[in-house]
Amino acid sequence: MQQEHKINDEDISEKFPQFSEFVSTCFHGICTRKQLFKRIPVLQWLPSYKVEYLLADIVAGLSVALTVIPQGIAYAAIANLDPQYGLYSAFMGCFIYFLLGSCKDVTIGPTAIMSLMVQAHVGNTGVEFAILSAFVTGCMILLLGVLNLGFLVQFISYPVTAGFTSAAAITIASGQIKSLLGISGQSNEFLESWINVFQQIQDIRLWDSVLGVSTIIILLILMQMKNMKGNSCWRMVGKYITLSRNAIAVISGSLLAYVLSDVGNVQPFLLTGNVTPGLPPFQLPPFTTSLDGQVFSFTEMIAELGTSLITLPLIAILESIAIAKAFSKGKPIDATQEMIALGISNIAGSFVSSMPVTGSFTRSAVNNNSGVRTQFGGIITGAVVLLALGLLAESFYYIPKATLAGVIIAAMFFMVEFRAAVEIWHTKRVDIIPMTSTLLACLLLGLEYGMLVGIGVNVCIILQQISRPIVVPVRLTIDGTDVLILQPDQSLVYSSAEYLKYHVLKQANKYPDAIIVLDGSHISSLDTTVAKVFVSMSQDVEHSNRRIVYWKWKRPAQCTLLRMERKLFQNLFRNDENLQKIIQEGLSNQQTTVAV
Repeated sequence: MQQEHKINDEDISEKFPQFSEFVSTCFHGICTRKQLFKRIPVLQWLPSYKVEYLLADIVAGLSVALTVIPQGIAYAAIANLDPQYGLYSAFMGCFIYFLLGSCKDVTIGPTAIMSLMVQAHVGNTGVEFAILSAFVTGCMILLLGVLNLGFLVQFISYPVTAGFTSAAAITIASGQIKSLLGISGQSNEFLESWINVFQQIQDIRLWDSVLGVSTIIILLILMQMKNMKGNSCWRMVGKYITLSRNAIAVISGSLLAYVLSDVGNVQPFLLTGNVTPGLPPFQLPPFTTSLDGQVFSFTEMIAELGTSLITLPLIAILESIAIAKAFSKGKPIDATQEMIALGISNIAGSFVSSMPVTGSFTRSAVNNNSGVRTQFGGIITGAVVLLALGLLAESFYYIPKATLAGVIIAAMFFMVEFRAAVEIWHTKRVDIIPMTSTLLACLLLGLEYGMLVGIGVNVCIILQQISRPIVVPVRLTIDGTDVLILQPDQSLVYSSAEYLKYHVLKQANKYPDAIIVLDGSHISSLDTTVAKVFVSMSQDVEHSNRRIVYWKWKRPAQCTLLRMERKLFQNLFRNDENLQKIIQEGLSNQQTTVAV
């Protein structure tokens, strides 16, 4: 028998010193106390927690809970899932963000946009696909966070984001019209929703419609209660009525349905139905499932999720980081930490049957307006949601679908970016093109394709601007000699080369006796195509017995041209600020092309 040899750290260090040094370098600083406190923010703020913060956090936590419970039920309906799955998502998001979140105002949970995107991909394939999408989304977000790739969302511009958000709000509201009017239908897409309404217009239920429209009106009225005038007591009452308006609407609708159903023995409204009571089951995400007798392996489930594997993480990151920045009050936001918190929230949520989650602007605003002091408010919200699942699940049966539809539609009024459109129009009108393109494409093609269209249009506009540098001609007379100064306003890339050559030669032909001075103050770099075009342009000027001057060019750009054609350019560059001196030197040299 061979003698066993136990390998310890000293053996590795002695036999593989390079490997040991590599490992030490990779993990140096990762497990330090500073990094631990940075990546688990609860360790920073909890030891310094003050008792006077408790009341404010409890009030904020209760206010958010009164908002998230009806929203969780409603957003689950958008995703074509049973109501309890929206509540599972809400409580797990609250608990994880309590531990890992870096912004006290942000709340993590189901949102309208995420629910709509889940419905688009997995709404007809079963809850197992929605839970798996939460797990995969969390893994993707966590990976992007660990690799510090959050900068990718910076390629999605403000106009594209505004168009996407507006389109999502319109799509979500359109998808709820069927519930508002009491008619059947499965799709939540914009066109399909309205086609379904017109096809079933004769089946509209009167009392569902009355209740839904009344809910919207009441919510808009309650929204204005925060502006109530009077003493501080009445203003405080108005403030908390506004904050709890969704809960008030849902409770009122449920009581009305209960009284009419159990006391009056009539059921004029379509109801939410049974909600599974109790705590969510703690189990592994479904890596395999069966649907309609067909067994799906993990790879087949991933293939079924399709483009949502990319769009869901990107939208989740975009929403969450944007909300954190909005409520940071100028403080720097650790985007990596927010992505880690969001990723782990989705991963942990998948173990309790959660759908994908992200930051909610509505609930974060409620949290902020309620005066939350720390992330401890999230624990209160999560606890209330769990109590509701355990004690109030049976009462959720009586929530009218029209009431939930009214709650969602009223919330969507404030998601349409009318103000952003006005700002963009006043700031830079060309940016209205990507916003409008994104809006229309999202409505007609779907959210993920619409965002790709918007990004593509935005990139095309940027490329067009890059390929069309502004060159303003300035004509001077120095010692009786005409001088034409041409200064491009930006660095040059291959797409702008021929345009610049055409513009320079066009201006030069207007003044055939002028010395051409090409000012390179703003040109920091060139590519091969641009260098090749400059060679051609200089030779054309030389053949026409004209003089050209390369003035104030930066060293990297000079080196590129010299490497391309040293003989042609080696005597052409000068950085002297005195242009008169340069022109005089050129004239005294009696050269066809002024050496500058």
